[in-house]
Amino acid sequence: MSSVNLLGLLFVAGTVWGIKLMSSPATAVKGNLLGSVSMAGAIILTLVSEGIVSLPLLWVAIAIGTLFGYYMAVKVAMIQMPQMVALLNGFGGGSSAVVSLLALLGVLGDISTADRLTSGLGLIIGGITLSGSIIAAAKLHGKMSQRPIIFKGQSTWNNLTLLATGVLFISLLMIPSDGISQPAFWILVLSLAYGVLFTIRVGGADMPITISLLNSFSGIAASISGFAVRNPLLVAIGAIVGASGLILTRLMCKAMNRSLAQVLAGKTVLLVGKPTAEIGTPDVDSVSQKERAVTDKDQDDFLSQLRDAKSVIVIPGYGMALAQAQHEVKKFADALEDMNKQVRFAIHPVAGRMPGHMNVLLAEADVPYDKLYEMSDINDEFKETDVVIVVGANDVVNPAANTAEGTPIYGMPILKAYEAKHVVIFNLDTKPGYAGVDNPLYSEDTVTLVLGDAKETIPQALSGLSRSINPA
Repeated sequence: MSSVNLLGLLFVAGTVWGIKLMSSPATAVKGNLLGSVSMAGAIILTLVSEGIVSLPLLWVAIAIGTLFGYYMAVKVAMIQMPQMVALLNGFGGGSSAVVSLLALLGVLGDISTADRLTSGLGLIIGGITLSGSIIAAAKLHGKMSQRPIIFKGQSTWNNLTLLATGVLFISLLMIPSDGISQPAFWILVLSLAYGVLFTIRVGGADMPITISLLNSFSGIAASISGFAVRNPLLVAIGAIVGASGLILTRLMCKAMNRSLAQVLAGKTVLLVGKPTAEIGTPDVDSVSQKERAVTDKDQDDFLSQLRDAKSVIVIPGYGMALAQAQHEVKKFADALEDMNKQVRFAIHPVAGRMPGHMNVLLAEADVPYDKLYEMSDINDEFKETDVVIVVGANDVVNPAANTAEGTPIYGMPILKAYEAKHVVIFNLDTKPGYAGVDNPLYSEDTVTLVLGDAKETIPQALSGLSRSINPA
């Protein structure tokens, strides 16, 4: 085995091990660093082995990319991390599409039938990844509606786009080399169009799945373009990214109890009318009566519950991310622990707008990793829990998921907060979450609503708790 292949194998192993380390919050930082070093090594190895390390243009491009990446890493807030990840997926897909297009046009040398096959596939998947990721980032950043965008005849247009792309792809394998440019151009256009068409149908609630899938697409596109340029290292690294993305996508689909086909087809329609939930079926009048700031009596009630509680579970959601309230939540949890209460955090797999979003935010606030529990590990504990504190979460604790057929969240496994003895909800309001389904939990007698910005209401509650323990 040559030294180049040996080093390449070492960098591949480093990438795989880095991904393994990133599966745990406790080792995620080390995993990210190891993956980054391995990728940097793979790039340098490629430049050296291909004899192009001395090309000034490449180093200019690397410098620009490094500075741009550093700028985004420093400037982008944690709340904006999902759209940044989506954008980076798009960059990966776009670069693979460019490489595949250059290979098809013969810029990288003579192209065989096998090269046309791999280059065409790389062009298609890379184009879909680029445009789909841009749409996902725009939705996450609020530049587009986060609701599914569905228009008349959309499925027909989607199918026609795929059919036309398939016909043009087949033509790549049959026409002379000097006639490849035109079908290659149209394949790129149609791929970009399909990326837009399928992503606009996905609602904000399904964005974690979409981001995982686009991440997988970016890896698959890179791997295929590696075949086109005959670079085994790119093939291996791309395959690792693609496989890990597909595994994560499957886990996200399982967490939401829906198939990938349903998500991509935009079958997350908004509910028309009220859900038929048996547990606390939403009563518009009773919910609207609670659309108010918490009263002194309400505050005394839930503070009394907290004083007497022995076990507390905190459920963070996307509202906590929007309010940037993770540090306030940490202070509240610390205060409860100082009162000798058991405090744990329950993390739903799709809470937030990307996989692991809540873990990242809580880690930023220095919440210990051993306090974070996955849904499957803590769901049976709610019925023995004295108080559950919900901060900016809605769909992931909505009991309508159990009974409200025909809604976007029907059948989705949820955190069983409703089984606790008492629930305190710190939400901005009682409006439905991204799935558009009213939450019957809000009208339960065991629930106290503390409405308003969590960054303000949680410190107020903490102050009230302190006064109730140590009255002046």
